[in-house]
Amino acid sequence: MNQMQQPRTLIFDTDIGSDVDDAMALAQIIGTPELHLHSVTTVYGDTLLRAKIARRYGVLARQDLAVHAGQSIPLSGREVWWPGHEGSLHEGLDREIVEERPAVEHLIATLQAHPGEIDVVAVGPLTNIAEALGREPRVATWMRHLWIMGGSFPAGSKAEHNFRSDAVAARTVLSAGIPTTVTGLDVTRQLGIDQAGLDLIGAAGALGAALQADIQQWWEFWQQEWNVPHDPVAVLTLSRPDLFTLTEPGVVEISAEGHSTFTPDDAGTIRLALTVDGNGAAAAIIEAIQRAGAGNPVVARTPTGGR
Repeated sequence: MNQMQQPRTLIFDTDIGSDVDDAMALAQIIGTPELHLHSVTTVYGDTLLRAKIARRYGVLARQDLAVHAGQSIPLSGREVWWPGHEGSLHEGLDREIVEERPAVEHLIATLQAHPGEIDVVAVGPLTNIAEALGREPRVATWMRHLWIMGGSFPAGSKAEHNFRSDAVAARTVLSAGIPTTVTGLDVTRQLGIDQAGLDLIGAAGALGAALQADIQQWWEFWQQEWNVPHDPVAVLTLSRPDLFTLTEPGVVEISAEGHSTFTPDDAGTIRLALTVDGNGAAAAIIEAIQRAGAGNPVVARTPTGGR
């Protein structure tokens, strides 16, 4: 097993609550010893609700997460896709307290305070990251590495949801010169979570039971009995690079409708995931969620004010 060489501190930027894979990725991060989750930022639509969902998953994993609600409206002005089931299986979400500082302010301040030390894993529309760059361009130099779930790169592919939802933000972020690894649909779809995997997740304590319920709700929404763990696969490019092959450096261009095109370029700062060991990746995701569900002692944290 060739895991990353040293522990990493990261901020997780997410549109948790719609597709269940965001919650899976959050649990996976919590259950990966080599990853230290500094904080969570939410993006796209009702970001306060999304923040409370993230907080709830932290509670279920016995983690006192710092969660910051972020930008609700895409920079492109595109209408937000909102299925309507977000948080519906989690009672009492109003009790979850999130941080007072908005996500973009938090990103800028945290990265400035720790230049070159923090990775950002972004698995939703890139509005928060783009807005941070717009307010403070040095964010591009302060970020150690950016890990993105987004795009679909084979010729003729349909635009992927995250890039399509805010093509302006995607174009801004991917042209900023940040060292970046992008995992697109053509890679994430090389594996899936089926009933056997769901049973293993569901046995992982209160966290696993909540995830199982949300996964089943997602399956019912799409009338299927499996799902693709898009966001967890992107997390694995950080924690388990041995499971992937990557391109050489290049650049990514984003059309107005969110279509993504990669061009090799020695001066580029972006690499794409090309292939993944599907069986190994699925096992790694489930194992990390199981570790998170086993629970860890709560680390006391001084809140910065909440809402």
